[in-house]
Amino acid sequence: MSPSASHSRAPAGRGQCQSIDLVGKIAQIDGHWQPRVVAEMNDYQFKVVKVEGEFEWHRHADTDETFIVLEGELRIDFRQGPAGDGSIVLGAGQMAVVPKGVEHKPRANAEVKLLLIEPRGVANTGDGPAGERTVENDQWI
Repeated sequence: MSPSASHSRAPAGRGQCQSIDLVGKIAQIDGHWQPRVVAEMNDYQFKVVKVEGEFEWHRHADTDETFIVLEGELRIDFRQGPAGDGSIVLGAGQMAVVPKGVEHKPRANAEVKLLLIEPRGVANTGDGPAGERTVENDQWI
């Protein structure tokens, strides 16, 4: 895949009225923590991503974020969530919604393949300043 293909604009159909092979799309991603959009519904984007290791603590003040595990096992730690501090572990076929404003830190001991659902324009690293893990939005695959 050429580098420009991973930075393409939304296709005319925005991924609608077609079958999308999520695992096949993820296989086209070279690195970890590099979410890519595969479809849109209203103002929400469906993003696939491979993750391994620890992400950074972050929050999204204005939106919830959905994690759906396709392969592997993901742990999400929380600070000041609805039940206080804690963590959850998600396996393949499981999902969780992180409420807006809750600081969280995803981590994976081995590679995990995920589907993320969040509004268009949400920074993957949350509301804080951009860092080395911040990815440009609207990168379609």
